Amino acid sequence: MIIPLYQVDAFTKRLFHGNPAGVCVLEEWISPGLMQQIAMENNLSETAFIVKKEHTYHIRWFTPKTEVDLCGHATLATAYVLFTHYHVAGRELRFYSRHSGLLNVRRENDALTLDFPADLVKKTTAPKGLIRSLGKTPKEIWKGKTDYLLVYGTEQDIRSIQPDFYQLKQVDARGVIITAPGDHCDFVSRFFAPQVGIDEDPVTGSAYTTLTPYWTDRLNKKRLTARQLSERQGALRCRMEHERVLISGNAITYMQGNIVLPD
Repeated sequence: MIIPLYQVDAFTKRLFHGNPAGVCVLEEWISPGLMQQIAMENNLSETAFIVKKEHTYHIRWFTPKTEVDLCGHATLATAYVLFTHYHVAGRELRFYSRHSGLLNVRRENDALTLDFPADLVKKTTAPKGLIRSLGKTPKEIWKGKTDYLLVYGTEQDIRSIQPDFYQLKQVDARGVIITAPGDHCDFVSRFFAPQVGIDEDPVTGSAYTTLTPYWTDRLNKKRLTARQLSERQGALRCRMEHERVLISGNAITYMQGNIVLPD
């Protein structure tokens, strides 16, 4: 069996920046166990698998450790592969996830825009070990569908945090987002998810379904600029549209090839 494989840096125009994702284009579904093994072998934060059914691409995402319900940067990378390498016509692609429903991606000027459902947060208190694992007390703590959102005062607060990932892994959540107002953009963030095998994700598209509603309300702005302050860094443009979040960014191909599996 031959499976086309692409590795794409998402949310960047430059190689070796943004967030690398694997994209596997399938003619029909393979077993979840095999998809998990491929994701583990790729050893990227996410590998996306797609199968086309009529006019919709069904999509699943795997970290090296587990399947996840939603992944932004790997969806952006997949759309980039389809537009760039498969020359799909039109300006919009329809994806379907059994966990997250319909997800559209469209070409807008020089960027691709994800159309995802908003994740509305509720104020909460910190679970045991969360603050200790980060070493810095936030001003506010919120909780979305799967992630905690911790709000700090300054961009330097976000840059300076050095998590204890062993302790953080004990927190019951998919991941932890830390955020603050940005010095040169509307807000900055970082994302930690040792619970699913990723200590720090370089650029986390799905986290912006949580961050965008929060900062839209806080700043009273519908169009926002954001930067994720990982080592690789990434730039995004976000906006609210009813109960959907539109997340725009660029992508670039790093590698393409084939996975060769025994018949």
